[in-house]
Amino acid sequence: MKTSIFTLVMCCFLSFSNFAQSKSDAIKVGDVFTVGKVEMNNYKHIKFPRNNFIIKRGGIATYKNVVNKEVKVTSLEEKKDGSLEAVIQLTSGRYFFKSHKYIKVDLNKALNSKELIAS
Repeated sequence: MKTSIFTLVMCCFLSFSNFAQSKSDAIKVGDVFTVGKVEMNNYKHIKFPRNNFIIKRGGIATYKNVVNKEVKVTSLEEKKDGSLEAVIQLTSGRYFFKSHKYIKVDLNKALNSKELIAS
């Protein structure tokens, strides 16, 4: 009886230590990424504002200024469906399109589709 309880406790301890190690490799606030180039400026997982909202706020609606720029994660939120949504901003402190300080991203899908590239 003592050995089975001891074995159970050891299994629990090892599983928790493995879980803690896997979480340390995960994405966290402050990580830096680079915005990738997408064909036809068709970003599906980076939620850039539509052109009319950029223009209304006095910005310039061109994606040339965004491609290959470094961005950092400012906050993370896990959705009900398990996806990870992040809020990003430029590391230079400037605005996206000279009109938006923060942009939301579906992080896992953006990394898989190369819209964001790990730096």
